[in-house]
Amino acid sequence: MTVSLFLPCAGGVEPLLADEAARITGCRTEAVRGGVFVDGDARAAMALNLESRLAQRVLWPLIDGPYRDEHELYELARRVRWDDWITPRQTLRVDVAAQRSPLKSLNFATLRVKDAVCDQLRETSGERPSVDTRHPDLSLQLYVGPEHATLYADTSGEALFKRGWRDERAGGVKGEAPLKETLAAAMLAAAGWQGREADGALLDPCCGAGTIAIEAAQIACGIAPGIKRRFAFERLLPFRDQLGAWRELQQAARERVHAPAVEVFAGDVSFRMTDFAARNAANAGVGQAIAFKTADALQRPAPAERGTLMLNPPYGERIAPKGSGSARGDAPGGAREGFDGGGSSAEFFGALAAHWKRRYAGWTAWVLSPEMKLPSLMRLKESRRVPMWNGPIECRLFRFDMVAGSNKEAA
Repeated sequence: MTVSLFLPCAGGVEPLLADEAARITGCRTEAVRGGVFVDGDARAAMALNLESRLAQRVLWPLIDGPYRDEHELYELARRVRWDDWITPRQTLRVDVAAQRSPLKSLNFATLRVKDAVCDQLRETSGERPSVDTRHPDLSLQLYVGPEHATLYADTSGEALFKRGWRDERAGGVKGEAPLKETLAAAMLAAAGWQGREADGALLDPCCGAGTIAIEAAQIACGIAPGIKRRFAFERLLPFRDQLGAWRELQQAARERVHAPAVEVFAGDVSFRMTDFAARNAANAGVGQAIAFKTADALQRPAPAERGTLMLNPPYGERIAPKGSGSARGDAPGGAREGFDGGGSSAEFFGALAAHWKRRYAGWTAWVLSPEMKLPSLMRLKESRRVPMWNGPIECRLFRFDMVAGSNKEAA
């Protein structure tokens, strides 16, 4: 059965995800604000969960229709045959997202949809399922607009950025906000870096937990992002007769893994973060595919004649020179929420750009930042700026083509 799957994603990533989903499934895709629709079946849903680096989830449509209040949402949800999806011994969870909705309480809407599922299963089997807000067998996503509602089954379970390799202890760095794997992959996709020999080497000199480098190394090695984790569809009734096809997809993904065609380099000014990133890389199966080195980004020489610099710059103690006892940034604990556009941040980025001009001629640099004036801070002219959202934070992915000396001298 072909349905219109919905893949939510970070803002700005929609066209990249549409291309990726078409490549994975061979199906028609349509990018809309906040995600991508894919015309696919159960096999496509499984393949997207396994292979998509950019989607946040893979949602299966259950029912949609007009509504005016919570009572009509209840009646809408009652029209789904819930015994086709779960048994009363399984668990569920309902989440609601609204845009210009007339509803007075989203919590009450959540309760009414849950009641619809439980009431119907109790009528058909004499039992009702339990609610599990942490690890449900069936997670339902309800989207309500001004007049229309759509109810989806989440086939992913945990969000797809959770690849199954990250050490959740955050390396012991208090306040560190790691870059999500899906956004790191979007940065690589926007840059057109696919791990081919023609793409050249990749370096993240401020690697933090190693997310960008690990995503790059997995791409270079042909490792599917979901190969190390489980998915909700494995516990849902409509996919029970598809588990043979699921094992085939997994086996094909394992057989596709190969040695990388290009080198991936990473490092951090902090020995602790470099060691933490190396452990994450080992967990992700790419420990041997990334060359880690603890080094100051303002001093590290280019590791190859040409390549791509890719970074989500940190602040605080991790941009201080190696051996310095004080932090260069004002944000506590290495947080990444935003730059103040002056002081130590301007000093750091100016010095970083000067270092790149001297040592990275021929390289292309991509920098993700919420600071819209970053090019002026770096005294560089960007050749591209790609809008991207890091959660609720509006950012830009800036591209700088490095030449020796200043832009003025080069001209």
